[in-house]
Amino acid sequence: MSTNAVLATLFDEIATALEITGAMVFKVNANRNVARVLEHLTVDVATLAPDKKKLTAIDGIGDGSAKKIIEFIQTGKVAEHEELLTKVPRGLMDITRIPGVGPKTAKLLFETCGVCDVATLKAKIASGELKDIPRLGEKSLQNIAKSLEFMDKATERTRLGEAMPLAETIIEFLSQVPGVEQIDCAGSLRRGQDTIGDIDILAATTDPAALFKTFIEMPLVQQVLVSGESKASIRLAPPRGVQVDLRVIPKDSFGAALLYFTGSKQHNVTLRERALKKGLTLNEYGLFPEDKNDKTPPHQRGIKPKAAKTEASIYKVLGLPFIPPELRENRGEFDKDRSASMDALVKLDDIKAELHAHTKASDGSFTIEGLIEEAQSRGFHTVAITDHSKSSVQANGLSSDRLLRHIDDIREAASRHNGITVLAGAEVDILTDGRLDYDDDLLAKLDIVVASPHASLKQEPALATKRLLAALRHPLVHILGHPTGRIINRREGLSPDIHQLIEAAVEHDKALEINANHLRLDLRDSHVQAAVDAGALIAIDTDAHTVDDFDELRYGVLTARRGWVTANRCLNAWPKAKLHKWIKAKR
Repeated sequence: MSTNAVLATLFDEIATALEITGAMVFKVNANRNVARVLEHLTVDVATLAPDKKKLTAIDGIGDGSAKKIIEFIQTGKVAEHEELLTKVPRGLMDITRIPGVGPKTAKLLFETCGVCDVATLKAKIASGELKDIPRLGEKSLQNIAKSLEFMDKATERTRLGEAMPLAETIIEFLSQVPGVEQIDCAGSLRRGQDTIGDIDILAATTDPAALFKTFIEMPLVQQVLVSGESKASIRLAPPRGVQVDLRVIPKDSFGAALLYFTGSKQHNVTLRERALKKGLTLNEYGLFPEDKNDKTPPHQRGIKPKAAKTEASIYKVLGLPFIPPELRENRGEFDKDRSASMDALVKLDDIKAELHAHTKASDGSFTIEGLIEEAQSRGFHTVAITDHSKSSVQANGLSSDRLLRHIDDIREAASRHNGITVLAGAEVDILTDGRLDYDDDLLAKLDIVVASPHASLKQEPALATKRLLAALRHPLVHILGHPTGRIINRREGLSPDIHQLIEAAVEHDKALEINANHLRLDLRDSHVQAAVDAGALIAIDTDAHTVDDFDELRYGVLTARRGWVTANRCLNAWPKAKLHKWIKAKR
């Protein structure tokens, strides 16, 4: 685990422990925010310490947090963290991650029954010891027990590419219920994160009872967790197993609720702070005039909101442009210098070229003709056929002789298709020492080269960096494919110095790939943003092996938008002439 990840966990544990012990909210949130900053930091924080000025220059890290980071780098621990662990067992922090068990409940369980970890919680629920605890009813205990059972079966977050089609299916199904006027997803799914916890759905309807009845009786439902007048929660049957929450929202407040429940939490905090400076208060019901003398929520007092029906109207009153959901992570979306690029963010319709795809020659399902026809049917002006190189034995990689014959076959097929340019390329393995899998004479015969790591993906970071830099500096390489080789929820992949790779990509005019396959989404969003800020080129490719893989393009575009990629920085969105001029410059 990287230093950033270790410190993020440490600050998160400090925040949780502080919350359990009843510390002030601002102190809890400050530590939680540092954890979030460290999770997304693309620079190894260890390289910045012990220079406190460099640490405090990072937005979200203050003087006190910087001192803790330096303390950890120098000693391997933080005194405050160690002291809190003497008061709050680490296992108690794990309990707070169980749906239905917040810090207050965890503290109650610990102080009244000695529950200090998940194992003792399970044992005491099974023995019946917890049924008489004040303020913890039988229904709450049943829900906690069900959550524990579910967590034993499904510990991973759901990948974006699995959650989004599922959410769309549910929304389409519910939209047919009479009375439904508006319905949309919210939360991390709407923001396009690579993994999500729960699926959040908001709806405005004239018949809430009918909608909730349809929702909890869907064929996919395994368990009804909550069924109330304004919210219902269900758990879907395996293998999906994800929790889905449905909230019914007044139609006139739909925009405010969508904004609130989409998040992120940090984005919403900044919006509320901005509202307060304008004498306004923002909640899930709308943007209202602030009344410091009356603490009753304004919507309960019949106060008319300044804006509520749409998200855009709320942003407008706050003096902001509409901020796309993908950018709502408090990572620069409020900076005036960035506002102009919001409208220029790459869109799915902008993509007109596929530069990384496979045929039956290696491990794809397409014939050459089939791949060309599929790309043409998608409206692409260019498709690159990039089958695997010889070292990818598991993928039926092509020997040098097979590649030469494959190039001829591609060119012959291309001659029969008008209206689309077909490139003879290869996805060439980057060997562990940085050499490429074909010699330069053969690489020079290819129109395009995507160089990717496939083996030794636990390589030490310094060696991984050196390895990938060699590929970026190779004059015949165009694109660095899925640079870390990660598989979401399955393998971490390489941990190279991403900033060195970005610098090399800019220096040598190479592109870094966002592999759109939902299992990869590599580069990840934070790396993409660092690349964009440095002026690097980005390629968004599906790595298509089947027809369905082309549909994964949208996940790559979402990741690109989260990283502030504009159409002019994305190869696949370039006009045909501009793209081919860039490609030919490497030959």
